[in-house]
Amino acid sequence: MVNEAVSPRAWPPLLTVAPIGRAQGVVRLPGSKSMSNRALLLAALAEGATQLSGLLDADDTRVMIAALRLLGVAVSLDGDRARVAGCGGAFPVRQAELHLGNAGTAMRPLTAALAFAGGTYRLDGVARMRERPIGDLVDALNAMGARITYLGARGFPPLLIEPAGAAAAAAAAPSSDRAIRVRGDVSSQFLSGLLIAAPALAPVEGLRIEVEGGLISQPYVAMTVAMMRAFGARVQQAGSTFRVEAGRYRSPGHFAIEGDASGASYFLALGAIAGGPVRVEGVGSASVQGDVAFAHVLAGMGAQVDWGPDGISAAAPAAGTLRAADTDATAIPDAAMTLAVLGLFAQGTTQLRGIGSWRVKETDRIHAMATELSRLGAIVQSGPDWLSVAAPPAWREATIDTYDDHRMAMCLALAAAGGVPVHIRDPGCVAKTYPAFFDELERLCAPGRAALRP
Repeated sequence: MVNEAVSPRAWPPLLTVAPIGRAQGVVRLPGSKSMSNRALLLAALAEGATQLSGLLDADDTRVMIAALRLLGVAVSLDGDRARVAGCGGAFPVRQAELHLGNAGTAMRPLTAALAFAGGTYRLDGVARMRERPIGDLVDALNAMGARITYLGARGFPPLLIEPAGAAAAAAAAPSSDRAIRVRGDVSSQFLSGLLIAAPALAPVEGLRIEVEGGLISQPYVAMTVAMMRAFGARVQQAGSTFRVEAGRYRSPGHFAIEGDASGASYFLALGAIAGGPVRVEGVGSASVQGDVAFAHVLAGMGAQVDWGPDGISAAAPAAGTLRAADTDATAIPDAAMTLAVLGLFAQGTTQLRGIGSWRVKETDRIHAMATELSRLGAIVQSGPDWLSVAAPPAWREATIDTYDDHRMAMCLALAAAGGVPVHIRDPGCVAKTYPAFFDELERLCAPGRAALRP
């Protein structure tokens, strides 16, 4: 729930998840982080006011809301609802310093949206954000005539955006036989940011954006396009080329945000390894989020998975043991972290490929997962863009480092279903996207069979 009067629960520096014997129940998921921040920005850029429902209240959405308010956009909150008074594409404030934490879903799209806003803006974040690449997006925007400079290491935040003027954008925008090009193999957020900014930048004949190299996390780009269309944009896609017509976003009046599909993966996995059934509500067969594909992989591992339009449930395999997965996880890198933990419980070796983007997330997730899974006794191997996990010959009680990465904390907490206590350092890092995660975990576990201890 988004409520400015309520602070997230304060967790101790070290939290023990006692062995989990059985888990079952229903979880109503918080709003999707990716959808929430896209919806906030699209509503801010639109003409008219938009009512958002299902909005996530977490660190990443809070920094986006704070940034929009600094830019002069009125955002009022009431529970998980928000009213955003759109600025019609022209931010009222032309000089601001924006601190965006470690929220890539705020840093990348706002960089694109502000590039030709006619103001002077400084965009920065936490220390890890200064290590997360943004050069491909900046290069694409500067090729259009933007004036974006690096205030630190080249290719990384912090950034200084200075007025380029509409004339510069129009002069540099590609004609019908040219296109703006951006790499898609580092982060899909570069392309999503360009797409969101494109209607205001497009010349009369439209703006063509071509993706160079492979495109990771393609479902997130599809989500961006679907949400742009909901706000009145006209977008066409042919293979790796996108064409966006010139125009302004228009408020749809109301926009509903789905539950978080990435967050759903933890509880579906819990159902599969701790008996279940566990049902998540807020995502299902009608979801536009690519991470619902996790449930298909889980079913392929032998779990009992049932689908509805707005819910998914999972229970342990009828045969009792999961089978190892061999998966190209290029499209679902966030949910794939949960698959790595499921490798602890599966027969055979779980192979995850296409996860090179893990290297530039909140931490180097390939290194972090390999290190922490090994602490539990797993047999782990890794490479530049892959990870393999085999079940521990003998489970070990372990203290888990989370690297200030919310997904590390949530994934590794599930290891307590292996029958050993798991001690999570800095459990409060889940506030980035799922502040109530540990409360929900404790509620789902049968009384007396699992507990959280400071």
